[in-house]
Amino acid sequence: MADFANQQPLALHVPEPKARPGVEPDWSGLTLPPAGAQPRPDETCAAAETWPLCTDLIRVLDEDGVAQGPWNPRLDAETLRTMLRNMALTRAFDERMFRGQRQGKTSFYMKCTGEEATSVAPAMALAADDMVFPSYRQQGILITRGYPLEDMINQIYSNKADKLKGRQLPIMYSARDYGFFTISGNLATQLPQAVGWAMASAISGDTRIAAAWVGEGSTAEGDFHSALTFATVYNAPVVLNVVNNQWAISSFSGFAGAERQTFAARAIGYGVAGLRVDGNDPLAVYAATRWAANRARSNAGSTLIEHFTYRAEGHSTSDDPSQYRSAQERSTWPLGDPIVRLKNHLIALGEWDENRQAAMDAELAEMVKAATRAAEANGVLGHGMHHPFHTMFEDVFETLPWHLREQSEQAMRERRIKWPDWRPEDGDEMP
Repeated sequence: MADFANQQPLALHVPEPKARPGVEPDWSGLTLPPAGAQPRPDETCAAAETWPLCTDLIRVLDEDGVAQGPWNPRLDAETLRTMLRNMALTRAFDERMFRGQRQGKTSFYMKCTGEEATSVAPAMALAADDMVFPSYRQQGILITRGYPLEDMINQIYSNKADKLKGRQLPIMYSARDYGFFTISGNLATQLPQAVGWAMASAISGDTRIAAAWVGEGSTAEGDFHSALTFATVYNAPVVLNVVNNQWAISSFSGFAGAERQTFAARAIGYGVAGLRVDGNDPLAVYAATRWAANRARSNAGSTLIEHFTYRAEGHSTSDDPSQYRSAQERSTWPLGDPIVRLKNHLIALGEWDENRQAAMDAELAEMVKAATRAAEANGVLGHGMHHPFHTMFEDVFETLPWHLREQSEQAMRERRIKWPDWRPEDGDEMP
């Protein structure tokens, strides 16, 4: 047997972020290539032609707000203003809902501040009837597709007008008519679902594709790898988006493998196309999504896109980021703010100005405020204005089985015993 007595002991590497609270962030190790310097391969190219882009960074907008290079989607001014408005509305919605949670009107909320481009731009690049499988930070997709703000707020408040009848956590929307698959709190489950849906679309000879979103931390889940395996084996028409916002709750991206390689580079091991995109550049995100969508529609295969961005706020209203990251990270993030960058681009084109921006922001704040008032008339957390009591037994079976009927009747009796003055709402008696 070999003698290892003189060897030094093994050491375990534990990833550690460069800047904890109280430390000045250092972004010197972050390589930012010039905007427009990245080649744009043909949408039906061999997957291997995209692999150099997995370790590069596709950028369109330069520091002066000017669009550069072959990835410039050359959108007209009206489309750019619509994109800007959708991102600004998403941020205004987040601000109002955050305040509502702090006022006790809902139990939970998650903002996407700084990440608006990763949902709004793809929603505009995809077809309106493509199926999306979002994570819990893609409210911009619903807003871009025109889902009513009041219905979103009703769901957040779990009130009597909530279309999901209070059965989902706040912000976990579901909107079949808008091609928006039910959000799950279990990480990465939407990826194999999206791939399966895309495979079914191909089997049936449909023309619709699927797209899914996860955070970079979710790439460590088994579902991520299962989805990539099926996507590459069956050439599924799907776009898989990894939103690398640097932090998975309090764990920085190194725990998911960011110290070793980019997340887009995982496409190489599976043999699918991969793109790494400046996630704070709305034009680059739009162009990459349109490229991947056209590739899927051409039966050329799946694409994995890494959106390199930054989570400007806490993970949720239950999180305090000051406990684990430097307070200066947000202000020093070198890729800036996606709304500001698109605004500056429109100004550089002569199609916008600061006064119009301020007027639009004020208009959107009032729009969200009006929707909030309308939703609050249907109830907020904790005051009892919810769906009728009997609905907790519905919507699973077409005909209620005998044992659930007995349970529902027992629940009604116990409710009357506990609250003698309670009177059933219309329809609360089981038929």
